[in-house]
Amino acid sequence: MSSAFGDFGPLTERRRAEKARQQRRRLMIAGGTVSIVIILIVMGGAAVMYSGKASSDDGDSKKGSSPAKGKSGGGSGSGSAPSSQSDLKAVSKSIKAMCAQTDYKDACEKSIGKAANASATSPKDIVRTAVEVIGGAVGQAFDRADLIMSNDPRVKAAVADCKEVYEDAKEDLNRTLKGIDAGGKDGLTKQGYQLRLWLSAVIAHQETCIEGFPDGDFKAKVKESFNDGKELTSNALALIEKGASLLSSVKGPERRLLAEEGESPQAELPLDEDGVPEWISDGERRVLKGGGFKNNLKPNVIVAKDGSGKFKTINEALSAMPKTYDGRYVIYVKEGVYEEYVTITKKMVNVTVYGDGAKKSIVTGNKNFVDGFTTFKTATFNALGDGFMAIGMGFQNTAGAEKHQAVALLVQSDRSIFLNCRMDGFQDTLYAHSKAQFYRNCVISGTVDFIFGDAAAMFQNCILVLRRPMDNQQNIATAQGRADAREATGFVLQKCEFTAETALRDAARPAIRNYIGRPWRECSRTLVMESELPDFIDKAGYMPWNGDFALKTLWYAEYANTGPGADTAGRVDWPGYKKVISKADAAKFTVESFLHAQPWIEPTGTPVKYDLFT
Repeated sequence: MSSAFGDFGPLTERRRAEKARQQRRRLMIAGGTVSIVIILIVMGGAAVMYSGKASSDDGDSKKGSSPAKGKSGGGSGSGSAPSSQSDLKAVSKSIKAMCAQTDYKDACEKSIGKAANASATSPKDIVRTAVEVIGGAVGQAFDRADLIMSNDPRVKAAVADCKEVYEDAKEDLNRTLKGIDAGGKDGLTKQGYQLRLWLSAVIAHQETCIEGFPDGDFKAKVKESFNDGKELTSNALALIEKGASLLSSVKGPERRLLAEEGESPQAELPLDEDGVPEWISDGERRVLKGGGFKNNLKPNVIVAKDGSGKFKTINEALSAMPKTYDGRYVIYVKEGVYEEYVTITKKMVNVTVYGDGAKKSIVTGNKNFVDGFTTFKTATFNALGDGFMAIGMGFQNTAGAEKHQAVALLVQSDRSIFLNCRMDGFQDTLYAHSKAQFYRNCVISGTVDFIFGDAAAMFQNCILVLRRPMDNQQNIATAQGRADAREATGFVLQKCEFTAETALRDAARPAIRNYIGRPWRECSRTLVMESELPDFIDKAGYMPWNGDFALKTLWYAEYANTGPGADTAGRVDWPGYKKVISKADAAKFTVESFLHAQPWIEPTGTPVKYDLFT
């Protein structure tokens, strides 16, 4: 397949696409020889057999959308080409049946109707078209952002961010198209989750562009320009989700067998002198302290600030990486405080960085919003390349509470793993931007929204440390940023503990209210389960972002939590808050069910609990 964005110039590409569509239309009217009969029959039948309310995988509905009726499916086959007006009407009817399951039906019908290839013979072909049309809409929106002229340095910085995330959006759209093509006839069933994760990232990239602009006319215009792109992406997500579930139901559920794991539930979370939770088993303790697993890692290069390694900085080691290599590229960072800004680029795939301990091997910086950086550009460490893994590393942003947004670690890496790491900052410490991420035995500290982003992120056996914010602020641990209910993203905190630094409880200073989370975007999704919630967690549990924004469309829930702060009697009464969910519902958000992570976690030897602890 040729890349959908290989030589992408938005204007040129749109003209070429329009010319191609006109040519296809002429061929169809003239009586082409491409078959579509099977999809007409199956899609029409499926629309009747599988009608029902469309919903996301957690059951929440999209704000302002009407119930979407119908599910569709089909297979490949042969038939005569559409050579009559009645055939063209039948094609239109089939597209309408498919689009009935989306939230933006008119946009779906118009976009697919204009761009659908006459050779389409299966639901997969229609889904592929639904993904293809996103590129033009997103390209137009980024074009408009790029044309903004302003002397405001913050606006200029936002435009620069847009150029960067545009490349990310194109890449994730390409990966989605290639994934559809590579999946064969069962591609939607086998790769549906991964396709949805990539498309969820496309929405995150669009939101990142918008978010960089200061409030005002520019931001409003940019946000409006992305409406079409976000709607089309939402529609593609719906078609993939429903297409995969329909095919699965026809073939029967496929059960994945997992090895039994003899891991006992966690009791308490105090840390020993090496920063390792004391409840960790001896086998895991050897891994986390440098024995076993880390000793089996043979570093490609060693970084040592004292000169005892090949390089003195992490950036020097990254610059010396070969362009191509097999397996994992391992960088050992010896004890030291490394004052540098590091980026694991998208081309640096399967990189492991491991240190001598999260309190010993530390990457530090202090970029922040007050000093003129967009939040997206404040990160001390950026992990972008897929398959990134960090072990025993510390990531810091020391800007302080008064500098507001200041990211220590930003992660876009798909299938990324952080084991026994520390992320220390104040506001916006960890930017879990997009795609699938797993955090195990990590310590994350901060104040306002200190874990935020739109990733599908699992935090297992982690410690969340609430620090002292400015006296006029509140502490909010999470601010998940799912913008569309179709996205396969959300934050899950499993077997974690919330703790407080001493300064937070200083009786001589104003009392600070502490919350589990608030909704950064409309469909924010966060689950806290099997975790320890202390008494300093506000009984409301959560705080609003602004007025009633997202209170109906978010999805927040709790399960089997303990401690005085786990009492849900005084929790918020928002429509989107589910209080305590059932064990069956909680099981949908385990490492295996939510991240589908066994294939990429198990080969690394990372300690993990795939299911519930209790």
